[in-house]
Amino acid sequence: MWFGACTSSIGTWMQIVAQGWLIYRLSHSAFLLALDQFLGGIPIFLFSLIGGVMADRIERRKVLLASQYVQMGSATVLTFLVADGLTHVWPILCLSFVSGLAQAFGGPAYSALIPTLVKREDMPNAIALNSIQFNLAVTIGPALAGIALGKLGEKWCFGLNALSFLAPIISLLLITTRFLPEKTTESMFTSLKEGIKFVRKQHAMEALIVLAFCMTALAMPMRTYIPVFVKDIFHRGPETYGNLLSLMGVGSICGSLIVAGLGDIRHKGRFAITGLACLGAAIAGFALSKSLPLSYAVLVIVGASMMAVFATVTSLVQLITTNEMRGRVMSVYNCAFRGGMPMGNLLSGWLVPVFSAPLVLSVNGLLLIVMALYFLLVQRRVATL
Repeated sequence: MWFGACTSSIGTWMQIVAQGWLIYRLSHSAFLLALDQFLGGIPIFLFSLIGGVMADRIERRKVLLASQYVQMGSATVLTFLVADGLTHVWPILCLSFVSGLAQAFGGPAYSALIPTLVKREDMPNAIALNSIQFNLAVTIGPALAGIALGKLGEKWCFGLNALSFLAPIISLLLITTRFLPEKTTESMFTSLKEGIKFVRKQHAMEALIVLAFCMTALAMPMRTYIPVFVKDIFHRGPETYGNLLSLMGVGSICGSLIVAGLGDIRHKGRFAITGLACLGAAIAGFALSKSLPLSYAVLVIVGASMMAVFATVTSLVQLITTNEMRGRVMSVYNCAFRGGMPMGNLLSGWLVPVFSAPLVLSVNGLLLIVMALYFLLVQRRVATL
């Protein structure tokens, strides 16, 4: 399962790099870059709650398989479109929405499947180590995409991504662990309300979900606008773009290893808030940097702090949640975490053409620092965990 997820993530990141570069090459529009991210993320915001109910009602492995098939199909279609000489952006945007729709149902099922494979006391380590495979892909995928873009073209990145889905599909078919949900006569809407009610009873859970939404809404636009910095500020090509994302991935691996090495530490909430402040400072530093070597170094810090916050907050949510509610609760969390991405990208897509990418991202970094201080000094539900 680990190998399959890692292979698929490498392919996905190759497509992310190539897709961002292709959109900006065809349109030279910062707004369309943000719109692509919005359309890829908004289905997760809209349908993750339903996906969570399904993860508690249907065998999670089957939901994941269906999600992988749809994403592989989208990547295949995009490969043939680019090979045929695609000149318009709208087909890319439509396929981003389809892939996001598949992830809306696959994400809660995947998050709910992890605890069935490991013991409760090993949960923080498992989540951190699982994130390492993702971040290995964040490191390797953009580097390979930069090479493939420069020498072979975008279609190879999309084609390799389509092939990469074979690995997780085979892994899921081989898994023997099954989640057999209890039969229920209650409606899907009733099940959904139970999940939301459970979250509201756990006051710390509400704070964690708000933190997750705000973090992704303010932090993720930086990754969206890296092509703008590469082309318009540093005047470089796709290899530099790949290098920047790869170094961010290196930092993410470091952050994951730190969390995994610390294990079941005390004061996880305070650790997450400290990482959030570091993330805000690093994003502001990248936005204001005019030096490419300095930007390389700062992106390592961005990746490390972002993953440290993500892994710690996710482990806290998993530890608070009961198994019978896990699919629904994780869907609420995924809705907030992944929903912040399209909202943040849509807002920045309006602001960047007016105020410039460096100014918007530096303000985002400052807001993350303010948010960290708020959770540390005023709203202390997370800090006391």
